[in-house]
Amino acid sequence: MHVLLPYLATAGCLAVVLGLFTWLARRIRRRGTAGAGLVAALASYEEAFRATSHDSYQEIQAQARRRSPADSPDGWRRRRPTGRG
Repeated sequence: MHVLLPYLATAGCLAVVLGLFTWLARRIRRRGTAGAGLVAALASYEEAFRATSHDSYQEIQAQARRRSPADSPDGWRRRRPTGRG
């Protein structure tokens, strides 16, 4: 039995650490405190290891910041072609 004690202790510590991380993740999601720090950390990871997904993320963020075109003062708006012949 004493041969298995180090393995049981390691498994127990791992279970405690994973439980704490799970509790922390739930608390952060519930309170909404993940915020900009986590987003910045994940974005830097994406930029370093997944260049194409980082580029896609930056493009999505740029599209989200763009405003839709405003109407002209007289209320006229140019129609987009529908592609129908």
